[in-house]
Amino acid sequence: MSPQAPKVNVRYMKLADLPQVEALDSVCFRTPWPEGSFRYELRPDSASICLVAELEEAEAEPQIIGVVVVWLIAEAAEIATLAVTPEQRGKGIARQLLISALRLALQAGARKSILEVRISNTPALHLYYGLGFQAVGLRPGYYEDTHEDALLLTLDRLDSHVLKALEKT
Repeated sequence: MSPQAPKVNVRYMKLADLPQVEALDSVCFRTPWPEGSFRYELRPDSASICLVAELEEAEAEPQIIGVVVVWLIAEAAEIATLAVTPEQRGKGIARQLLISALRLALQAGARKSILEVRISNTPALHLYYGLGFQAVGLRPGYYEDTHEDALLLTLDRLDSHVLKALEKT
């Protein structure tokens, strides 16, 4: 995490977080998740890992500034969404959220991770490549709003040694 990083607490998402999470999603994405999607991910029988990053400020209520949802599918951890508020980007928060989620996915049996990302999303690509993800395919016209292509990325070796190394870099 970079030196200017704020004091952030990463924790499991709760139902009470949904208004802030949905607002964050709307600010971060041209096509946010449909209403009720985050609630669906929080079902007791869900195979999802849902985490939030809270900004801890001495004189204020904690504020949710980041979210990640990971779907556990067989031995794969699919990154469904990862977002950080625009004013908190570039401070290592997305990295912290993603590593936390991948650690939990590993504990749940995941051995690799996959995701799709807009081909033009340079900051996200920098994060994912920096964590060892590799491009393995292209999904032409994947995003409905702009018909932009998506890169399919994988992290083929998800294990505790890899995660420890990533936390130190």
